[in-house]
Amino acid sequence: MRHAVVTGVSKGLGESIAKLLMESGIHVTGISRSMNNKLTELASANNVAYQHFSCDLGDMEETEKTFQQISEDIFSQEPDTVYLVNNAGVLEPIDKSMNTESADVAHHIQVNTTTPIILTNLFLKKAAERDVRFISTAVTSGAAERPVYGWSAYCSSKASINMFTRTAALEQDELKTQSKVIAFSPGIMDTDMQERIRQSDKDAFIEVDQFRGYKQNNQLKDTDTVGGVLVDILTDETSVVNGKIYSVTEYL
Repeated sequence: MRHAVVTGVSKGLGESIAKLLMESGIHVTGISRSMNNKLTELASANNVAYQHFSCDLGDMEETEKTFQQISEDIFSQEPDTVYLVNNAGVLEPIDKSMNTESADVAHHIQVNTTTPIILTNLFLKKAAERDVRFISTAVTSGAAERPVYGWSAYCSSKASINMFTRTAALEQDELKTQSKVIAFSPGIMDTDMQERIRQSDKDAFIEVDQFRGYKQNNQLKDTDTVGGVLVDILTDETSVVNGKIYSVTEYL
């Protein structure tokens, strides 16, 4: 039995990943603040189980409690493989760093960095205790590798995820476990996040015209296409390179 946990499944890339995993015969647990009824219907059509948990990933206490419950349930079923896809994320605050509010930065780092690290750590520990093959991925960004005017929080949070990925993978290699930790950069997609970027004020985000051009010139990728790349990577378990920061541009 294979089981995946995916955050941010209400729409966009998370919805696509959950859907494609179930179409591959994998049971899925989805986490988002709002329910996605299409995924429940898809599970039935593909003869797999789908569970949904409503959770605010910006609330650490709620997140830990929810994922303790999820992990205990999944690992008690003695699965062959468990996947964790840390997909949920936020872009805001978009502004010059000197103008950002402390609470906004703290919430951003909580959702984009702290939560994925804590969830991965929890599943790594459970997988080691049960000797189960575990593959974790976090959705990252090209912004992790370059500074972007107005995106100080986003660039920082994604750079942190990349370094955590490499460090956690190094540890698992040294411990000779069955676990692998990777990150995946999906590139520019046609999502609500891209729409919010295009609505940015140029004074806050200097590259806004470039991002508007991506939409106008049909350069935004479909989330099903991008999600398919990640699902193919994850489900070819023996070929996954521990610690690698995968990029969709290697495949599309």
